Amino acid sequence: MTTGAPTPTHPARPRRSRLRTFLPLGIVAWLVLEIWLLTLVAGAAGGLTVFLLLLTGLVLGTMVIKRAGRRAFQNLNEALQRGGTPAPSGGGNGLMMLGGLLLMLPGLISDALGLLLLIPPVQKALGRYAERTFDRKLRESGAGSLGGAFQQARMQRPDGKVVQGEVIRDEPGDTREGPRPPLTY
Repeated sequence: MTTGAPTPTHPARPRRSRLRTFLPLGIVAWLVLEIWLLTLVAGAAGGLTVFLLLLTGLVLGTMVIKRAGRRAFQNLNEALQRGGTPAPSGGGNGLMMLGGLLLMLPGLISDALGLLLLIPPVQKALGRYAERTFDRKLRESGAGSLGGAFQQARMQRPDGKVVQGEVIRDEPGDTREGPRPPLTY
């Protein structure tokens, strides 16, 4: 049975995005840099100093996350009592939580980035940038529903060829009333 679409001679692999390619490399580079910096500081100031720095970051990060979560819950509670939706905080609570999480991670670079995210002008600038980027990406995306993206189905045949087709759903009123014939192979 043919569908009218030419069968490719070799299956095309989907192209990997840049994020999937470079994110693991970036994480490994960040971890190596964090460990190298911790050993440098431990060699210069001593192991106890590094331990105290990491412990201070953990405690401070926990306090920041707790405070930001409490503030977000209070904003939500006040909005529900008024009967509306919470006012957008410009990403302040989310960025504070991210800063607290970075403070909790062991490492001096993550601590510095976490402290940077706790500064209100930085939070406002990053919140505006994230909102503009999100709005732009939303406008660039094509019209249609998310369900339409999943209407195409691929079936793998035993010989390795990919057969494309469409998913057709039977509606409840479309079923036949009589018994179905037995399935045979």
